[in-house]
Amino acid sequence: MKILKNILMLLGVLFVVGSLVFAVNVNEVRTALQPVENDSINKNVASEYRISAIDIPSDLNFAGEIVPQEDPEIMERVDREFLVNTYWQSNALLLMKRAHKYFPVIEPILAKNGIPDDFKYLAVAESGLTNVVSPAGATGFWQIMKETGREYGLEVNSNVDERYHLEKSTEVACKYLNKWKDNYGSWTLTAATYNAGPGAIKKYMGIQKVDNYYDLLLGEETGRYLFRIMAIKEILTHPEKYGYHIEKEDLYSAVPTFTVEVDKPVTNFADFANEYEITYKILKRHNPWLREPHLNNTSQKKYTIEIPNKGYYKESK
Repeated sequence: MKILKNILMLLGVLFVVGSLVFAVNVNEVRTALQPVENDSINKNVASEYRISAIDIPSDLNFAGEIVPQEDPEIMERVDREFLVNTYWQSNALLLMKRAHKYFPVIEPILAKNGIPDDFKYLAVAESGLTNVVSPAGATGFWQIMKETGREYGLEVNSNVDERYHLEKSTEVACKYLNKWKDNYGSWTLTAATYNAGPGAIKKYMGIQKVDNYYDLLLGEETGRYLFRIMAIKEILTHPEKYGYHIEKEDLYSAVPTFTVEVDKPVTNFADFANEYEITYKILKRHNPWLREPHLNNTSQKKYTIEIPNKGYYKESK
């Protein structure tokens, strides 16, 4: 009994001490949570950052073809793409940075082939201006399928894949677009065909008995496609209007290059790169269409390889 009595007394002492410590800590926490008089330290996000609905331009068009903005269903779809793309800030900033680097390559090729300038935003929507590969195997900035690339004259194999060649793949995209513009007489249907494929668009038009993109009930991706392109176009054209502030020095720029013609096999591209005082990685960065560490070229075809000017990269040793 005496031992039990001592234990109970000890527990009582510990309880009193614990209560005092807790009270001190609570007072410290309360003090820490008191509002600070100095407004400059206040980090209330809502006081600095405002999220609002988007004022949609009244003259929306794609390649000069007017969007039926009097249609409320159409405008809900437009509004969705403006909201998603305006408030996906990290992606929009990346697109602005990349556009500064790659649009100067794409724009003159579109113009030369009679393709409206708006189609450069189709490449943005397709790939984000990166050499991605889709689950279906569509590849490069223009997301060209292997069979389509070969049909329009690109070399596509394990050694060389010109779908990764920006200039050549843009030329192929132009040929494809002109073909379907001649077929439909509409740039909007041409863009939809680029995304969904001619078989799908023909099927939808036949079932639904309409011949206008805005009248068609399409799948999720193609149904959003043109509206997404127009939203991207508007945001990239008028970034300040949508809350973006980006300095010229923040944008990506192309590294100046010169070209080297090769009409024989290259056994080792690492050695080839070293001859020009660059690394294998830099060589492949500028020539992503070279898919292996060597070039077979048994036919002695003439290839043009881009080499960056000196002074832009650390030289190889």
